Amino acid sequence: METGAAGTDKFFIVIRGKSRKGFCRGCIGRVEAETRPGELVGLVYGGGGPNAGTPKNGGAVRTEDTYPLSRHQAQLLLFVSSASKRLELLCNPQLFSAICALSQDDLVVVRHRKGHQPGLVRNLMQIGRTETKDDLLMLGFEVEFVDTDHNLSSKKPAPLPLFSAADIIQVVPSYAVPLGLYWKDGKYGGLNKKTVTCNGSMPNIGSRHQHEMENHTDQSIVQNQSQSMDHPHVEVGSMVEVVSSSGVTVYGVIRWLGVPGGQTGEWAGLELDYEVKGCSDGVYRGQRYFTCKGNRALFVPVTKCSPDGRFVRSSAGKETPKPTEMPQVPPYEDSGEDAPPIPESEALSLLLGRMKGIQGHINSCYLDATLFSLFSSSMTLDTICRKPADTEQPIAGTLRKLVNRLRRRGFVPAECVMDFRKQLGCDTFQTEEKDPEEFITVLFEKVLCMEPLLKLRSTQETSQGAYTLQIFLEKEQMRQVPTVQQLLDTSCLLGDLKFEVIPSCLIVQMPRFGNKYKMFSHIIPSMELDITDLLYNSPRECFICGHLAQCECLQCLPDPKLQTGRIKQYCTTCNTQVHTHPSRQGHSPRDIMAPAEMDAIAPVPRHTMQLFAVLCIQTSHYVSFVKYGSDPHSWLFFDSMADRCGDDQSGYNIPEIQACPELGDFLCQPEEEMARANPSQAPELVRRLLCDSYMFLYQSPTAPLSNPNNSGP
Repeated sequence: METGAAGTDKFFIVIRGKSRKGFCRGCIGRVEAETRPGELVGLVYGGGGPNAGTPKNGGAVRTEDTYPLSRHQAQLLLFVSSASKRLELLCNPQLFSAICALSQDDLVVVRHRKGHQPGLVRNLMQIGRTETKDDLLMLGFEVEFVDTDHNLSSKKPAPLPLFSAADIIQVVPSYAVPLGLYWKDGKYGGLNKKTVTCNGSMPNIGSRHQHEMENHTDQSIVQNQSQSMDHPHVEVGSMVEVVSSSGVTVYGVIRWLGVPGGQTGEWAGLELDYEVKGCSDGVYRGQRYFTCKGNRALFVPVTKCSPDGRFVRSSAGKETPKPTEMPQVPPYEDSGEDAPPIPESEALSLLLGRMKGIQGHINSCYLDATLFSLFSSSMTLDTICRKPADTEQPIAGTLRKLVNRLRRRGFVPAECVMDFRKQLGCDTFQTEEKDPEEFITVLFEKVLCMEPLLKLRSTQETSQGAYTLQIFLEKEQMRQVPTVQQLLDTSCLLGDLKFEVIPSCLIVQMPRFGNKYKMFSHIIPSMELDITDLLYNSPRECFICGHLAQCECLQCLPDPKLQTGRIKQYCTTCNTQVHTHPSRQGHSPRDIMAPAEMDAIAPVPRHTMQLFAVLCIQTSHYVSFVKYGSDPHSWLFFDSMADRCGDDQSGYNIPEIQACPELGDFLCQPEEEMARANPSQAPELVRRLLCDSYMFLYQSPTAPLSNPNNSGP
């Protein structure tokens, strides 16, 4: 056991795991010792009260259940009395990093009893007392409000209110403050200063700010005027600003574009940076278009939107302050134990937000979306990562660590993914765009040494293996808006294919080729696939009477009088009756094999598979939808390159995960209603699922996973 040296204190916050003696989720501790099995022994601090900085005897906690903190971070979080709010703040690493780096005179928006208020950070205050060397001072912010006329309040000086890190909901660095917000003639307008005892670690950068603003005044005015007149092109994901009739500017990201009910012309649905009274959670006039936190959704004509002025100053001809480097990722050491799939109860707290999921880098979206879909919440492929470590290839060990990191931390940085890409055996996996099916084949066959997930057989008794199932058919053989079930049935029947065994995982590839061609404008997801009639040498039910079927008819497949798109198999009696109709007398039914011992009137057991993920593509960019629990509304949307900080050379991609319960609302409808729906009028994420679907991933709750290839290492 090694005891930490004095002067190099290490702090942490407990982020997961069951409560232990002395420690619980959200509590802050200081490392006293580290044990070899991966446990920390430490002191625990309280929170919120005057004695919050006084440590108490803690105990032992697993390292993987903690998140390391600097002293400064620990002091800021200690002033947040609610453990849940501490964890919520950690789930937004960009905001927390910005709060930790706040400087004097930075503009922030804080929660206040009067609502959300903009103000200037004046001082970083130390709270508490240090009676012993183990005591830890809490840190809070003194904030001076900006009044509604965009000036600093000129009322009689009064003690400035004190806010915790959790009270700050938006940070605007000094160099990005919109012109005229509180700066007048190069001086602070109505500024009332007072002498306070503050932390000396907060520098005063007012002089640099003043010089910068004076240099940019004329150019910024011209720039802002031209932007408001031109209404530049915006799209879903654009960062924009909107000026209200009272002159207040709000900032947000476009989540939906279209024509809402009761309006004309194109409108934009914005998710604002912070809550505004009177806004919604994505509903406009009773119709849901996207989902976000309450009081953050604003719907306006798209002509009211302008590029976010905090990030467009470079066009003024002066050098824009360089973006900060990527927020430091806390160190992660794999314990060697396999992490289980993320449970439904923890998925939202662990995964929601920006810098969550798998970080994209250099055309990696196909790989990121596939890995997140396969391994974040599904147990179907879980045993893949449980092969004995001494028998697996090095690349399988790299994948194991990547999956464990995703499930424990909720975030995998790009460099970890690049290590995996470098081991895939071909340099093109590191740089070039690829399709998921190519990666899936390499993943299962080369990396994991798995036998094909699918064993397919035709009536000619030829058998073949595959990892994905491509849909092949002619558009005329399907109705205009097909379901996945109809596509699968038709393709297998036309291709004379049956499943030899019930697959544990069925990956169905839609009839489209990348982003260049798709056969159908949109496809209706089937939450459940019934593969009973696609199993080789398995009993099947007569389509008419329900008794044991003896034959099937390919020509009956598109018959609108017999439910078009479903496989038609009949018992001997019903086959005779159906084909006495003049329009079917030319059909050629064929016999099907069934167990000889099967009772002709016994009920046929049904075999179904459940949808757990969908890969989508739009303009060469792959994203995924993942079902993370049993609740119909438990859906996540993942984009490994949702945003970018900095330029192509020195910046980095920002992955993001959103909750999308609106998918559950849509998919709970009958298929007929879903087929009649207009995707352009649907919520944005529902539209993307319908129109951009590329692969549907299904799992069997009963079938075992395919066996590892014995020839592998």
